[in-house]
Amino acid sequence: MFKFKQLFFLLFIISNLTAQISGVVKDSLTGKPIPYVNIWVENENIGTTSNEKGFFDLVLNENKNIVFSALGYETKIISSLKAKSVLLNPKIYQLEEVVVENLKKTKELEIGDAKKIHHTQLSGDKPWIYGKLFPFQEKYNETPYIKSISFYSNSEIKDAKLKIRIYEMNDSIPSNDLLYEELIVSVKKGMRNNKIDVSKNNIKFSEKGIVIGLEWLIIDENKYVFEYKSGKSKNKNEQINYAPSLVINYSETKNSFRYYGGKWVRNKIYASKKDKPWDNKVMTPAINLTLTN
Repeated sequence: MFKFKQLFFLLFIISNLTAQISGVVKDSLTGKPIPYVNIWVENENIGTTSNEKGFFDLVLNENKNIVFSALGYETKIISSLKAKSVLLNPKIYQLEEVVVENLKKTKELEIGDAKKIHHTQLSGDKPWIYGKLFPFQEKYNETPYIKSISFYSNSEIKDAKLKIRIYEMNDSIPSNDLLYEELIVSVKKGMRNNKIDVSKNNIKFSEKGIVIGLEWLIIDENKYVFEYKSGKSKNKNEQINYAPSLVINYSETKNSFRYYGGKWVRNKIYASKKDKPWDNKVMTPAINLTLTN
């Protein structure tokens, strides 16, 4: 009897360690809420996104460090015990004198080799950033500015929201943001080729190479219920996912990255012996760029 009571008490404690953290993310200078903040448990594949009013919920089973990352703000890592009200400091950009050129747009060059295939990647309930590397080539000097970004999606819902990120490469990982303001886009339902005009941002192709990132937003507007059957069972199962799905291509080179747990990871070659198109390839988001002068 004594051992049974001990076991019951232990299970009671464990069940009560699982708790939902509810908090809000704000600008440290203005006090205004920050929408669509990328929020992760440090070094783990557990995360979420703040909503339009800066609020977020996160389920944890113990005290962990939480990583808060948003465009235009310094990344912050704090204990989950202090995450009810999170203040992010705006980044101070050390910009050299910049000459804003009026684009001629007399030449265009499309790069990327992305194509529409029926292989897609879901985020599940994780705010991953899925990035594709575009190394610099000398010929880009004739069309040095990014005019538009194209990517293929297959959304399960209408007008799913996604965030576009543009980074400069730094050694082996994406680093400096080349966008200084949020770029949230909506994708239509079904298989789509989405073309986003970014020419007004005057982003010059870095000689270090650039990475285009697609960031999932774990928000109610993107939520849907996915039904499936497991094994030979005829019973239907349900799983909550967040749209959209992104079309994936297969590359011979390690040209793609994922951001999760507060850090970047380069995608590895998928090795198997099942004679599939992705065998010994790297799975890469289907992204193209159009450059102009």
